[in-house]
Amino acid sequence: MRVSNNLVGLLNFITFLLSVPILGGGIWLAHRATTDCEKYLERPVIALGVFLMLISLAGLIGACCRVNWLLWLYLLVMFILIVILFCFTIFAFVVTNKGAGQVLSGKGYKDYKLGDYSNWLQKRVNNNKNWNRIRSCLIDGKVCESLSKENSTTQSQFFAKHLSPIQAISVLESCVQLLFDLWSGCCKPPDSCGFQYQGPITWSKPQTPAATASQDCNAWSNDPNTLCYNCDSCKAGVLQNLKSDWKKVAVLNIIFLVFLIIVYSIGCCAFRNNRWDNANNRWKPYA
Repeated sequence: MRVSNNLVGLLNFITFLLSVPILGGGIWLAHRATTDCEKYLERPVIALGVFLMLISLAGLIGACCRVNWLLWLYLLVMFILIVILFCFTIFAFVVTNKGAGQVLSGKGYKDYKLGDYSNWLQKRVNNNKNWNRIRSCLIDGKVCESLSKENSTTQSQFFAKHLSPIQAISVLESCVQLLFDLWSGCCKPPDSCGFQYQGPITWSKPQTPAATASQDCNAWSNDPNTLCYNCDSCKAGVLQNLKSDWKKVAVLNIIFLVFLIIVYSIGCCAFRNNRWDNANNRWKPYA
């Protein structure tokens, strides 16, 4: 066996082993999912598990058993995957280039406006079907309800208590910041509304609306299942999270692309070996 065939076989055997728990996790979600958010994940997870399992089997059998058409199919899928990942990486950087929170004076959080983000992302969250699914995930995740269990008595104490971990714990800084992106947009009314703080998720409307009041001010409700989940500021907070996540995914995609290109090159060597061996066997004289 050639070295390239052995390497392709080994890598695909490892991929096949990884596909088993992924597929199992998708099947488990399909039978145990109770929320819309969990049900939304089951099909992509199952599809990913089946895809990895089939493509790894094609590469494994094609490289180790010298089945040339399977190895050719494996290389074709790998090439398409490389092109798709490359295009997605460029797209992710372009789409997430716009949008940033506005720093508020004397506050430990930022204000997010939907109009600051790319038109493509705005269209995604303004779609009622998409947003209803996202809102369901936010409610099921109880992102805001956990704040109501706190015992802070004043607005300043509440802000100080919750925002200090961002500066105190560098390892969790990004995770905490993402949480407060959602909190700032979905769990409290916009600062421009001039609402009075009564509790972590309880605010009273002013008798005289602020001059800078927006439609988000009327969308706010102290109901834990409503809050500001219908606000543009909440959609902007979700997009800020999405922007941060996509940038990280894009960086990981670059690393993964390099890995895929290396595997694809090794696979091409294995394919050439198969053709060479098949040609020799075809012209080999009978004893």
